[in-house]
Amino acid sequence: MAAADQQPIGSGFGAKTPASEVLKGRDLTGVNAVVTGGYSGIGLEMVRALAGAGADVTVPARRLDAAKDALADMPKDITVAEMDLADLDSVKRFAGDYVGSEAPLHILINNAGIMANPLTRVGPGWESQFAVNHLGHMTLVLGLEPALKRAEGARVVALSSTAHILTDVHWDDPHFREHDYDKWQAYGQSKSADALFANGLNRKWGEHGVKAFSAHPGGIFTDLQRHLPDEEMVQLGWKNPDGTIPEQVQKMFKTPEQGASTAVWAATSPQLEERGGEYCENCDIAQLADENSQRWEHAREWICDEEKADRLWEMSEKMLSEA
Repeated sequence: MAAADQQPIGSGFGAKTPASEVLKGRDLTGVNAVVTGGYSGIGLEMVRALAGAGADVTVPARRLDAAKDALADMPKDITVAEMDLADLDSVKRFAGDYVGSEAPLHILINNAGIMANPLTRVGPGWESQFAVNHLGHMTLVLGLEPALKRAEGARVVALSSTAHILTDVHWDDPHFREHDYDKWQAYGQSKSADALFANGLNRKWGEHGVKAFSAHPGGIFTDLQRHLPDEEMVQLGWKNPDGTIPEQVQKMFKTPEQGASTAVWAATSPQLEERGGEYCENCDIAQLADENSQRWEHAREWICDEEKADRLWEMSEKMLSEA
């Protein structure tokens, strides 16, 4: 198996570095960025950091009014446009409008996502987490291809997660049509798919100046947990029975601004000029997991496998062609 080179480079940043610190002293004037899910949680902080450094940021949003309200206090005006990742026609419209503007797209952060929700089907019967987290974003990237290549040095960052450790892609039944639905298996495979997509994209479009990385933001309490009742978060060890946060979790979890930093670093760092396709965590390239790796850290081998990345690309293209 050919694999991405998962070797940390010593970025100088760390797990708790805020996104604004990653961009300290950087001038992104003239840089165009798109951040999905950029009006809540870590996405909002990604937009704040990028706009604060001078970038022109567009946020595609399913809820336009909510997005405009959330983004009203940004360092500079943010463009908000309608898009729903579960509706591929809306994704294609957004991408078509952006390409039609003839603006280059220098940064695309695929941040929006859903996690551990009850079984829901969208489009032609697709399982919603795989559909939204992976297929919707793949449709967006493919639609924005001319704008990304026009930049002559674009970066695409796919938000993955330590949840990729739960499972490889369910290759024979990704939509849980033949086997029982498990919300965490569904989420885990979608996050493995996000990492594999970045690996494949980096190799396919690298000659056109498009680099891609995947990023684990870390543990953060955001609206992403909206499908998890408090009782389940207690079972997971994220909360105490009285609703307070255990001391160990407080030490490990990040603020939204800290959670935004790895994606912002992957999208902008000059240290990555000669890299691409890797899975990143804590503002650095993650190491490949070994027998000493904890269950919440490092890159498992299946998300670094170029053959799997190509298999996912072909499988996903077929799904999209039949939608």
